Amino acid sequence: MRLKDKVALITGGARGIGYGFAEAFVAEGAKVVIADINLDRATASAAALGSAASAVRLDVTDIADIERVVAEINAAHGGIDILVNNAGIFEMAPITDITEESYDRVFDVNLKGSLFTMKAVANGMIARGRGGKIINMASQAGRRGESLVALYCASKAAIISATQSAALALAKHNIQVNGISPGVIDSEMWDVVDAAFAKWEGLQPGEKRAAVAKTVPAGRFGKPDDLKGLAVFLASADSDYILAQTYNVDGGNWMS
Repeated sequence: MRLKDKVALITGGARGIGYGFAEAFVAEGAKVVIADINLDRATASAAALGSAASAVRLDVTDIADIERVVAEINAAHGGIDILVNNAGIFEMAPITDITEESYDRVFDVNLKGSLFTMKAVANGMIARGRGGKIINMASQAGRRGESLVALYCASKAAIISATQSAALALAKHNIQVNGISPGVIDSEMWDVVDAAFAKWEGLQPGEKRAAVAKTVPAGRFGKPDDLKGLAVFLASADSDYILAQTYNVDGGNWMS
């Protein structure tokens, strides 16, 4: 019960990695708000976790919506102790084919959404004066460029940098900001990734998934469960002296 009576907000928490975090946080005693643009799915996910979880619709590209949701949670629960910025999208194209529309979508969700959710939640944490934990979801794609994934890689590299800057700014308020950099995780997101590679590399569906799995030193794709332990650690008092770090959970793909 390392998170007993803590209130956690998880964006993009209706499925995949975000839902795995919600499961883990509830098991550790937290009250979890699953925020997702798909309210029906978020509601079903919260119901599956029982009375400790609730759902809210959130469009992280809309700053007014972010501020509304954070204010409602603060009013209902007395504040937010833990934020997980998990909402994200993936799009792929070589640099010669990227579009402004794709740039706007990827950066609005992956970077703008995380930055302004951090801002809203951090201001509430500061006003309450009890500190807090913020976890930003990066990616191994943020560690290096990839020939077909310029926009996504850049957005996740920006998350790693923003995590460092936010951590330094908020340390004096006893708010620890850290990140998690997953490798290839077997979730619905990878269905999107696999389909994109099939388009741009002329592969059959599933072919890229099988090829990538063989390159992971651990010998397999990751699962959302593989990320839960680190998320609980970073959300708990066990990590009070850790800030500005982004941890790799990737089966050995990236060493740093």
